[in-house]
Amino acid sequence: MPTVYKIGTRGSDLALWQAHTISAQLRELGIIPELTIIKTTGDKIDNLPFSKLEGKGFFTKELEDAQLDGRVDLAVHSLKDLATTMPDGLVLAAMVGREDARETLLVRREAVDDRRLADGDVLPLKSGAKIGTSAARRQAQVHILRPDLKIADLRGNVPTRVNRLREGLYDAILLAHAGLVRLELDLEDLFVKNLDVDQFVPAPAQGMLGIQCRDELEWIEGIARLNCPEAAGAVAAERLLLNRLDGGCQLPFGVNIEQNENGWRLEAFLADSPEDDNPLRISLQGDNPDDLAEEAWKSLATRQKNKEG
Repeated sequence: MPTVYKIGTRGSDLALWQAHTISAQLRELGIIPELTIIKTTGDKIDNLPFSKLEGKGFFTKELEDAQLDGRVDLAVHSLKDLATTMPDGLVLAAMVGREDARETLLVRREAVDDRRLADGDVLPLKSGAKIGTSAARRQAQVHILRPDLKIADLRGNVPTRVNRLREGLYDAILLAHAGLVRLELDLEDLFVKNLDVDQFVPAPAQGMLGIQCRDELEWIEGIARLNCPEAAGAVAAERLLLNRLDGGCQLPFGVNIEQNENGWRLEAFLADSPEDDNPLRISLQGDNPDDLAEEAWKSLATRQKNKEG
């Protein structure tokens, strides 16, 4: 087994946190990590919404190319960004360290509607407030919960998005809670609300790290030792549904499977577009993630069939 692993990573603060975290775990296994920063399409073009970009893999293709041509041996991804199908020669070798999968709402304090807040509104914003997100899944759920809000595209890394909120370009923004926790950002000047998954469904695999490598036994065996089996089982079931829907970040689809005191809980959301007034919402309780995913697929497949018909 090689003792030096060349790791490819994006250069954002969050991507580097992820790469350094995996590097530390590899060192504990006696492996020496070497980081290589690689710019992806999503990093180079941050002034356009995802809907205006062609193809998939905006944050992963260049990392995959670097693995295939031997510049790096593996890549650390935010797993929600990694496609469920990969180029020949690459595999997902480990799923590591799932953080809280919830979404977080950040609001400029003057944009908070105190009445809505007191009433327990999921999005307690003043009428007509401007909320920033480029994710079709988030846009679709905001549209259903608060059709009066103005939805505006928002790109950039996590600190950039938060700064744009502070600058007054938006009244509120939606971000993955995991990224905020990992970067330990100071948010004292903002109103912060974590949205439970039964209120606002996150992306498949949100909060999980994925380690991708060449499909070669020496790499797979070394990296697989970092896999977190229980969390990985739930995430694999979420990604299975995404794969069956042939979806990426432009699909208004969210799903989360997590353990609770009664077993496992699945929450899913699927819309035809960000403006869909009649999305599909699924809530299921069961004994294991795989069975829940199969049960959810029955409704998702029917929705897709009706759409195509």
